[in-house]
Amino acid sequence: MDVLPLIALVAGSAAIAGAARRTPVAAPLLLVAAGLGASYVPGVPDYTLDPHVVLPLVLPPLLYTAAVDSSYLDLRANIRPVALLSVGYVLFATVAVGWLVYLLVPDLPLTTALVLGAVVAPPDAVAATAIARKLGLPNRITTILQGESLVNDATAITAFKVALAAAVGAGASWAGGIGEFALASLGGIGVGLVLMVPLHWLRTHLTEALLQNTLSLLIPFLAYALAEYVGASGVLAVVVVALYLGHRSWQVDFATRLQEAAVWKMVAFVLESAVFALIGLQLSYVVRGLGEYGVGESLLYALGVFVVVVAVRFVWVYPATFLPRALFPGIRKREPDTNWTAPLIVGWAGMRGVVSLAIAFSIPLTLEDGRPFPGRNLVLFLTFTTVIGTLVVQGLTLPPLIRLLKIPGRDRQAETLAEAQAQSEASGAAERRLDALLADERNALPPPLADRLRHVLERRRNAVWERLGAVNEVTGESADETYRRLAREMIEAEREVFVELRDRRRIDDEMMRTLLRRLDLEEAAAYREEG
Repeated sequence: MDVLPLIALVAGSAAIAGAARRTPVAAPLLLVAAGLGASYVPGVPDYTLDPHVVLPLVLPPLLYTAAVDSSYLDLRANIRPVALLSVGYVLFATVAVGWLVYLLVPDLPLTTALVLGAVVAPPDAVAATAIARKLGLPNRITTILQGESLVNDATAITAFKVALAAAVGAGASWAGGIGEFALASLGGIGVGLVLMVPLHWLRTHLTEALLQNTLSLLIPFLAYALAEYVGASGVLAVVVVALYLGHRSWQVDFATRLQEAAVWKMVAFVLESAVFALIGLQLSYVVRGLGEYGVGESLLYALGVFVVVVAVRFVWVYPATFLPRALFPGIRKREPDTNWTAPLIVGWAGMRGVVSLAIAFSIPLTLEDGRPFPGRNLVLFLTFTTVIGTLVVQGLTLPPLIRLLKIPGRDRQAETLAEAQAQSEASGAAERRLDALLADERNALPPPLADRLRHVLERRRNAVWERLGAVNEVTGESADETYRRLAREMIEAEREVFVELRDRRRIDDEMMRTLLRRLDLEEAAAYREEG
């Protein structure tokens, strides 16, 4: 790919994703729609998904940033439903979708149909996270969807390799498939376990935030490449390492955390935007490649495959939700009660994405004996239409479905109360520590400076409680919001003076940057990110 088309892809997709933030529609849906439209605009180059680029270079950082932001404790508490979806459902969907497509499409070999089943089996990590974040789903549903999407790619890629070996004539058996799955899963987890401790040690012992963040950017690629090199699952290796590092991120110094959060937010934004735009841009390429299959005939098959994929997910989700509860009393005691609405949301949120397309594009052109791979072009088309169908149909209808079912969102009031209580306990501990330190003559401070430390501590303690209090009748702000707004206005006034002094040559640029950095840190402390 030339440089200019790549720049155009990144810039255009970033602009559309930015515009989507001002609309009620999730960014992935607008990006896919824009890609579909752009694919037939004269002069737009062909953007063909290369699995040798997407899988080792795009998938690892997206998985890493999603896993780092996930909660290890929440995932561990929901390990049963996550495992049933990320492993059980993907294997079930591979076989069920493959068999039903074999019955639906004449002359399509069963082995090719099973390849298609493995390709479209895994819901997309990026789509699930983006939609859940946009809708503010209950915490447990969000955790289950995120956990599923983090692990299911490993299951699907392994199932795909086994089905592909049978399709091309390389030989495959149940025992061989089970062995390959065990190697991929256990090996990927093992590589992650081996890497996570030394990588965390490096992160905590490097003395410069710049070096620490350089290491952070390399980690997902290192974990993925090493696991794939030994024949294990790179996906699982990345997820294991990321969950561990995210769980222990508090042990890294503040400068690294601030810089790392900004860097990874930018990386995820650019990659997610480009990935969804790329999905839509595949339309013209996939349609041109249909060959012996007519567009009308292929669209009928596509509709059938879409219905099968959606139906098979519900066939798995409802029994997987209620049967274990009915059979095992321990599960009923450990896990919160649920009703029919939660599995309906989980089932309808199974949107497919770029991993399915990347896997499909990796299907070889020929079999072992040199004959063309049967139905390859149709598999590409059906994968594309399934991805588009689930993103558009399910993505657009999921928000009204949640509103119709009256699914309660996150309880912001309860979360703020829990935050306030946690801050109060932490401030109490900090106050006791300060008293003990000031009692030591080696830490003697003038009273104004000691009072300043206590004032900052008191301000942190009260800030969260003030968000629970009354709001300003004119502005609708809480006292804490007004305080932070006024603090920002004061900082902005100082910033303007520093720039003016630089322009008048009373201070040089280096001094101005030093002064502005102090203000930036104060502003970061005064302002809590609103998500």
